[in-house]
Amino acid sequence: MRQNCRRLSATLFCCLLLTAVSAQGNSGLRKVKDVIVYRDTLFYNAFPSVIKKKGGELLVAFRQAPDRRLLGASHNMHVDHNSYLVTVNSNDGETWTKNSQILYAHAFGGSQDPCLLQLKDGTLLCASYGWTTVDKSLIDKSPKPLFHTNEFVFLGGYMLRSTDQGKSWNGPYYPPHIPDERHVGPYGEGISAYNRGAMFEAKDGRILWVAVAHDSIGKTSNYLLTSRDKGLTWEYISIVAKDERISFNETSVYETPKGDIVAFMRTANFGDQACIARSTDGGKTFSWQSMGFKGHPCHALRLPDDRVLLVYGYRHKPYGIRARILNAECTDFDTAEEFVIRNDGGNGDIGYPWSVQLDEQRVLVVYYYNKDNGTRFIAGSVLEIGSQKGK
Repeated sequence: MRQNCRRLSATLFCCLLLTAVSAQGNSGLRKVKDVIVYRDTLFYNAFPSVIKKKGGELLVAFRQAPDRRLLGASHNMHVDHNSYLVTVNSNDGETWTKNSQILYAHAFGGSQDPCLLQLKDGTLLCASYGWTTVDKSLIDKSPKPLFHTNEFVFLGGYMLRSTDQGKSWNGPYYPPHIPDERHVGPYGEGISAYNRGAMFEAKDGRILWVAVAHDSIGKTSNYLLTSRDKGLTWEYISIVAKDERISFNETSVYETPKGDIVAFMRTANFGDQACIARSTDGGKTFSWQSMGFKGHPCHALRLPDDRVLLVYGYRHKPYGIRARILNAECTDFDTAEEFVIRNDGGNGDIGYPWSVQLDEQRVLVVYYYNKDNGTRFIAGSVLEIGSQKGK
């Protein structure tokens, strides 16, 4: 009888173990839970980024604008003259401050896509860009082309800095005009560099930033800029990815342990393929290729064992958020198993994930989301990271 019980216990243990392994899969990822970071039915909240500050507090920044459908509009746009950069905080990644706090409100228009970076010395950077409304006559009479959508004209990119862990912010500081950029701003000046995507502090102290420029009508390419003074000034370095037909934009940059500079790029006119560009000479030259899967934009996070968690939005049915774990040098992107974090999105207006390490085993991925085309809100998923095979 005891022998039969032992056999039954052993069988039950094996079944439970197999179930746990199956739930995690070969990807080494397991979802612990989904959380709501911030939600308010009066607002359209989107495009978050997240950092873990020196003291351990989590800071999420995102773009907040009125939900125009409540004010009679048929739909919301990703451009709004009343959009602001706001933040919420958490100590554990699961419970968040109820009320958002203004990070920055641009004097001339709405701001978009706050992209946070914490430097090794604790300095915080936030990259953003903006739009303003103008009279249509300005668009018609401008001697040089204005980047615009309806009455909204693009203001270009800017940078904010904080030296007190986000209690106050200085700026804006304006990066240079990329030589290939064909548009000007509403005052006739060259548009300053901009991007949605993560910056990275390299081992040599440079801050790496892959920015965007319109090199022809309706098409964008990617370019590397660097800063040696903690984001105060920027220098144009090189072309990251450029093609006659394909657009590259919304790029996150990363430096591998061996020193390769890797850019994870969103594309257009290329079947929604996620692409990667790599430089082995410190950013002087790059070569690019498709990663072989759909998704955008991407964010890369170095894990404690030097592997890289790559997260991205999936704007095809079933709509949601996905991830892959890449090796330390990000060379196995085409064979790394895809992990579905969520597949219950209401439509394609979701995504823009960004991740941060909670502890040795857990990661928080934040993104914007909707259910059944309802209120856009900032959500998150806590993931458990399995150890690397063979170690």
